[in-house]
Amino acid sequence: MVVKMNPLIDKCPVCGENLVVTHLNCLKCRTTIEGKFALPYSPLTHLSSEQMQFLLTFIRCEGKFNRMEEEMKLSYPTLRSRFDEILQSMGFEAGEVESTTPLTAEERKRILDDLKKGRINVEEASLRLKGVPVDEKKLK
Repeated sequence: MVVKMNPLIDKCPVCGENLVVTHLNCLKCRTTIEGKFALPYSPLTHLSSEQMQFLLTFIRCEGKFNRMEEEMKLSYPTLRSRFDEILQSMGFEAGEVESTTPLTAEERKRILDDLKKGRINVEEASLRLKGVPVDEKKLK
């Protein structure tokens, strides 16, 4: 038997107070249990369906924003902002956003090509991949 169920909510849609579960029903034998039952806490219950979809995409992309950029056609700052919103919704503190501008896939490829062709050394490539401005005079 397939029964369509509504998503679990933990706040009253009228006044915003916490909801309490008072009935449990078995769909097979129709047993009903009455009482006051606490809703299990999960930080995921506070996410909107859009945030949950973003989180599932993040997991599918193995937490790699560069893959998400390609799949979702969104910029790194937009992805990072949405991720930080999700962290806050779940009760976590978002880390400080890096002050450097993230590299595009093309820029990363160009840096790796320069390294492969010997135009730059490993140290310079590492710094550039991290988005750190490089003073070429200091590297030589």
